Amino acid sequence: MSNDFYTSSILPYAAIIVKICRAYTNTQEDFEDYYQEVCLQIWRSRKNFNGQSEWSTWIYRLTLNVCLTLLKKKDRQHVASDYLPDEASEGSHVFADESLNQLYDAIKQLSEVDRGIILLYLEEKSYKEIADIIGSNTNNIGVRIKRIKERLKKLLNGKVN
Repeated sequence: MSNDFYTSSILPYAAIIVKICRAYTNTQEDFEDYYQEVCLQIWRSRKNFNGQSEWSTWIYRLTLNVCLTLLKKKDRQHVASDYLPDEASEGSHVFADESLNQLYDAIKQLSEVDRGIILLYLEEKSYKEIADIIGSNTNNIGVRIKRIKERLKKLLNGKVN
């Protein structure tokens, strides 16, 4: 991967790549692997970008797809009892801000798709943009965001395990 491509085409979107990768990983090592794989896939797939959407939308979609693929691959490699996100996430956060860690811990309790939706919402993407990235319709996204926010509020208040 050329330095110019990374600097011009990936680095401006690094914040969202970091957020999405963080939402799908529990350790620094996994986070770094996911981030590296996303960057590699962006570089490998760059010629497949057809301009039907914004470059940023394509980056979001590709990042989500890579993270979901890696997560499923990891799940297949582990017995269900070996993969315990709550215990694994303790003390292995990518960032030191405790309130942010609590939010990510709550987000990790959501379904894979709901994680992606709320991350895009937190990035202030419009319902239409989220629908385009996720592959859904705008009305469905609105309803899901409302339900996700309610679930997160309960999780953060300690009312749901």
